[in-house]
Amino acid sequence: MLEIIQIPVLSDNYIYLLHDSVSGETAAVDPAVAEPVLAMLKQRDWQLTYILNTHHHSDHVGGNLELKHETGCQIIGSAKDKHRIPAIDRCVSEGERITVGSHSAQVIDTAGHTSGHIVYYFAEDNALFCGDTLFVMGCGRLFEGSAEQLWQSLQTLKALPAETRVYCAHEYTENNARFALSVESANLALHNKIALVQQQRAKGLPAVPSTIAEELATNPFFREDSTAIRASLHCMDNKPVEVFAELRRLKDSF
Repeated sequence: MLEIIQIPVLSDNYIYLLHDSVSGETAAVDPAVAEPVLAMLKQRDWQLTYILNTHHHSDHVGGNLELKHETGCQIIGSAKDKHRIPAIDRCVSEGERITVGSHSAQVIDTAGHTSGHIVYYFAEDNALFCGDTLFVMGCGRLFEGSAEQLWQSLQTLKALPAETRVYCAHEYTENNARFALSVESANLALHNKIALVQQQRAKGLPAVPSTIAEELATNPFFREDSTAIRASLHCMDNKPVEVFAELRRLKDSF
């Protein structure tokens, strides 16, 4: 099984360390800063082999240069972002695979938050590292892409197996939960999820990861066909992508 270590950094970011105990290979996903990664590597006596970047924003690539200097790791990122990801070594595109030891991940293009955003899906490990495309009960802002692009990207992620764990890059869960409740107040699954999140956060625990099954039941950006959401938005007869766009517009000013 792929060992996954979650490192909280900055105000609300998560860096993930992925480790294969057989080969000794280790990958860091979206290292915003280097120091906590280096400290964890030292604590675990691991050697960093790869950096997996989902997109070019500084709070995802800020640790690239120092980590590469200190460890000699290979940096992997989107071919579309090859000029925007510091010290990138390997450019990957939709459908390609990367490996961490014996563990294989599919690269999936998820344009929307940025034009070159990708995610890494480890099918055999039921793990999705989705950067800022999908959050627990939320999704990324539209900085470079269109609502249509992000909606299409999320349709791809919605179709992943229900048991897939969603390892997103930010702890936005409580704010996302409040927004979800504002557009679907009678959703029992949502109320149950919020209660669990509040318990976790009160104990200082992360509310990440979630699962695709949980997101299908509670995330409004996965639920554009919900009659209750459509009614609250006065979008009963709109196309799903139009409902999604309205949800994203509302969340931007929530």
